[in-house]
Amino acid sequence: MRDERTGQTAVIFVSHRRDADDAGYAAASTEMAALAARQPGYRGIDSARGGDGVGITVSYWADDAAAIAWRDQPDHAAIRDRGRAIWYDWYTMTVARVDRSYDWTRP
Repeated sequence: MRDERTGQTAVIFVSHRRDADDAGYAAASTEMAALAARQPGYRGIDSARGGDGVGITVSYWADDAAAIAWRDQPDHAAIRDRGRAIWYDWYTMTVARVDRSYDWTRP
């Protein structure tokens, strides 16, 4: 079961991944997940990618200030630039406050 998300800031990243530099993308993804987890206010991440290359990643932050600090983190900004140049055809970013949250797990 995940931590309660109510009151957190959710950064919703929807993207279309190009068929390019799989090894570089995998390494950057691992590095960014570890870096994000060390940031003040980080609360977790959920991510999925379909066979068509479209993916959704939601990162959770204590508040908007923590999400903005992650956006502006220099190593993250450098990888974002690399993603625009190599790995993504497009992406959208939506930032929202979580008003309600619940989990269900099969017994």
